[in-house]
Amino acid sequence: MMSTPPSDAIIVDRLKKSYGSRRGSSQVVAVDDVSFRVGAGRTMGLVGESGSGKSTIARLVTGLIPADGGSVQILGEDLTGLSPSALRAKRADLQIVFQEPYESLNPRLRVSAAIAEPLLLHTALRGDALKARVDELLELVALDASFGDRYPHQLSGGQQQRVNIARAIATDPKVLILDEPTSSLDVSVRVGVLQLLLALQRRLGLTYLLISHDLPTVRRITDDVAVMYLGRIVELGPTETVLSNPQHPYTEYLLASELSVDPRDTLPAFAVRESKQVGRPAAGCVFAGRCPIAEPACATETPQLQDLAAGHAAACLVRARQTT
Repeated sequence: MMSTPPSDAIIVDRLKKSYGSRRGSSQVVAVDDVSFRVGAGRTMGLVGESGSGKSTIARLVTGLIPADGGSVQILGEDLTGLSPSALRAKRADLQIVFQEPYESLNPRLRVSAAIAEPLLLHTALRGDALKARVDELLELVALDASFGDRYPHQLSGGQQQRVNIARAIATDPKVLILDEPTSSLDVSVRVGVLQLLLALQRRLGLTYLLISHDLPTVRRITDDVAVMYLGRIVELGPTETVLSNPQHPYTEYLLASELSVDPRDTLPAFAVRESKQVGRPAAGCVFAGRCPIAEPACATETPQLQDLAAGHAAACLVRARQTT
């Protein structure tokens, strides 16, 4: 009898991660009390500027680095505290696609050998059955089987990323972490890779966690979005709701930063101040030092995510008070 799949494929609860500074005198907080859920078969986007903690979360969720606190559940199973060998076994169900396609591939391995690696590790396929599976995976990512004889340097960036995607889906995982999967590709190539990811999601029933700073991409392919700033989620909700009706000043700033394709349009004028502070503030809202609507309480009280509308939450003291 088949078990019912969990309604949430990813559950992140109060995740924390800090790093020691180079001088060893202080801790750099990369992820601070982050919680979110991704429904099975859905796509959540994590957005924010560089240094917001997005890629750290990708590595925490996949177990590539250990968390300082909190937990991660994948497909109903808690991965927190698993031994390296136990976590390695779970990676058949959980894979990651990185930003730089060439750096993710061993330059000494032909494409067929690169795709076969996870199959050799997690399955019993060998010989003709292994080759047939590799050819099938190349077909799934819209590459001819002849590409299996090539080396990574003989492929374009888009083709390299398709090979990485083939590797990621080789063991029939149900969850993929996509860490800026198209940001290093030419604009003309990005659309094809995104269309491939959407087609694979429908065909294979995949759940995606997409890390990105590209709002048009997030708007196009995600169901829900979490906006991060200095290690904290400041807004969370359905993508269309958050991006069409932002409730946190930082989300408004990100949306205003999108440049128009019309050369006659002027550059946006920002009310948000440039940050003069290095790292996070010692207390209060992480965005208070740049926020155009900040009040004295914002410098001392740490706002928590609060529902301002159905399923739409923001961590803003001012907006929370305005809606009550």
